[in-house]
Amino acid sequence: MQIILIVDDVPPSVDVLRNFLSAHGFGVRRTINGQKAIELASQIKPDIILMDSMMPVMHGWEATAILKAREDTKHIPIITIGEGMEEHQEKALAAGCDDLLVKPIKLPELLEKINNLLSQKRKQDA
Repeated sequence: MQIILIVDDVPPSVDVLRNFLSAHGFGVRRTINGQKAIELASQIKPDIILMDSMMPVMHGWEATAILKAREDTKHIPIITIGEGMEEHQEKALAAGCDDLLVKPIKLPELLEKINNLLSQKRKQDA
């Protein structure tokens, strides 16, 4: 089973994502801020990370930059989920995220992005 780490501090958003992804056969883990995401990603090595951009303790683009700089986590695809503000999107891309989604999330679009990144990852690993 492929594991997706959801990093978001808003429980209702997480519940929607968890239910949708679980229904599509993914295992889901969750944490509430960027700092905890770094710790958990190092431990569980998820197949993909869904990273909210604005969170307490550490924003998503800060956590993304750290994860992409570390040898043990740099290969994990990260989809940043954020507001449509151009500044946030620029920060996420500069940090090294692999894809972006703007809120409100369209679940079919999310699933397509996840499947595309997993397919790319399988090709790179082969």
